[in-house]
Amino acid sequence: MDRSRLGREAEEVAARHLQSGGWTILGRNVRSGRREVDIIAEKGEILAFVEVKCRRNGRYGHPLEAITAAKREEIARVARAWLQAHRPPLGTIVRFDAVSVVWPAGGEPQVCHVPDAWRMG
Repeated sequence: MDRSRLGREAEEVAARHLQSGGWTILGRNVRSGRREVDIIAEKGEILAFVEVKCRRNGRYGHPLEAITAAKREEIARVARAWLQAHRPPLGTIVRFDAVSVVWPAGGEPQVCHVPDAWRMG
């Protein structure tokens, strides 16, 4: 499986994982200009902008190490645009989550959802 297909498949695995935990997926690959967030999901009063990272193994570090400050800022910009367009109800808790998928060749994906993975100032 090539890298782009692996990424798409990992996003699908992450979305199913979130749904199995009671999350409703509001959007996938949501863009604002050239910026993108992988998943927007809600559960109760929580609205999460979710970045998904996948690796085959640990050779290049844990998948979540790839969520750089620049990527976090990109996601925040998409979040601001989305929030402005959709105006969630007062009291909605907005947060940034991450989902790591470690998917060894020939093996089953190991998924880890990290709620409130980072905060924007």
